Amino acid sequence: MADKHLLLDFGGVCLLNPVEIHRELERSLGIPQGTLTWMGPLDPSTDPLWQQLMSAEITERQYWHQRARDVGVAAGKGDDWTLRDYMTACYDLPEEVILRPEAQKMVDACHAAGRKAGVLTNDLCAFHGPQWVDSIRFFQSLDALTDASQTGILKPDPRAYQQALDDLGVKREEVVFVDDQPLNVQGARDFGIATVYFDVADPQRSWAEARELLSL
Repeated sequence: MADKHLLLDFGGVCLLNPVEIHRELERSLGIPQGTLTWMGPLDPSTDPLWQQLMSAEITERQYWHQRARDVGVAAGKGDDWTLRDYMTACYDLPEEVILRPEAQKMVDACHAAGRKAGVLTNDLCAFHGPQWVDSIRFFQSLDALTDASQTGILKPDPRAYQQALDDLGVKREEVVFVDDQPLNVQGARDFGIATVYFDVADPQRSWAEARELLSL
């Protein structure tokens, strides 16, 4: 089997999911500890809105816009607190705190083996803004970064995967794609790309599965 290249989603896979930093966010915003009880992929039973996302009743953007309003109300910011406000509050921390170290290790391992590594994300600039993106060193280590919030073509549209392949300079059969959203994983699989569903509740198993498919 030919060596494969790596294509990663960013949020949830490389970047910690906001639910993983609830307690830090509560402290920074002065919210009583334990107020944010919805745990998304860590414990879907606590989060009916996440369950709606998983059943495709709402979009990922709709989920996070609502959660931004929820946190804004809890923090006394009002119900018009924006998604960008929320993401800034979550991720205004050092890179080594908010990024999974395994993501950089996986990219480095691919490069050491003569492979390419890229990111295909739906909402990078839309959620975080270009200034924040420019501040993240991780992106400088990639061979390609495809942000669907700039191309206007979101996963799981097949054209999003094709754009990422074109940006990375590889064919669909030459890639392993890792994403934490089942719809995006299925979209890539339907497009003919080998996939790993990234389980935010068990990241180590997910990284191990990716390494196995990449033969690293």
